Amino acid sequence: MVKVGAKYKHFKGIEVEVLHIAKDCENLEDMVVYRELSDNSIWVRPAKNWSDQIVRPGINQPRFVEI
Repeated sequence: MVKVGAKYKHFKGIEVEVLHIAKDCENLEDMVVYRELSDNSIWVRPAKNWSDQIVRPGINQPRFVEI
């Protein structure tokens, strides 16, 4: 479950803060609106893949981990 106001670390090392949970106007899918802490850029990602397990050579961890 994504927490509004919580900070997370992306598997690539980027730290973000969740600002809102929004709805996609086309399909009503939950979207996570978040801010990258290093440059204040705003991003959106489907909530359903926020906690995906990333499996790549040398990597096997969640996409985002709460910090």
